Amino acid sequence: MFVKNIMIPKHECFTVQADVTLKQALESLEKHQIDGLPVLQGEQYAGVVTRYSIYANYFLSNKQKDEYLNLTTVKDIATHQEKFLEGSELFEKTLLDLKDFPLLAVVDSNHQFLGVVTRSDVLSSFESAFGVNRPGVRIAFTSVETEGRIARLSEIAHQFHEHIISLVTFDETDRLVRRIVMKVEKKNNIDRFTKKLEEHGFRILSIQEDD
Repeated sequence: MFVKNIMIPKHECFTVQADVTLKQALESLEKHQIDGLPVLQGEQYAGVVTRYSIYANYFLSNKQKDEYLNLTTVKDIATHQEKFLEGSELFEKTLLDLKDFPLLAVVDSNHQFLGVVTRSDVLSSFESAFGVNRPGVRIAFTSVETEGRIARLSEIAHQFHEHIISLVTFDETDRLVRRIVMKVEKKNNIDRFTKKLEEHGFRILSIQEDD
């Protein structure tokens, strides 16, 4: 999945213009209960202002609170002016960038603001990929890395009429063994299904029922 598939489009975003005071920005953050706002100069992307950066810069400013909030503009403390996305990136590669920051802007080739990707959206996409919010049975197993193993796995699941909720593989750089986590709907044939997997060389590591 690409970043553009989980991007919140511009018309649904809360943004702030570069000449807005920190007091106004903080009021917007509080009103919408969010942690960061893209900063725009007209339609051009000019950085991000966050609740954390407002507070952190206040402690470094040596100014009175009212003076700081009313006379400082968001462009004075905005960050990430050169840290943004263009929409064609794989969404999973943004997780590290968003680990300690609430959002990243998406811009076009002319630096026009298109939307944002938030840490919450990326984490929700990972949860969806793992089927976290759907009840079922999670089966973790390993398989020798040979051509057609995933296809064989699908064939066995089809034979047992298993409804696959999610399928995630790991160790893509290991040429010998691949770990696989499959989540299927709960049925009374799990024992037979997993036995069949083992007969075909899939080594079961764990079976866990998720409510």
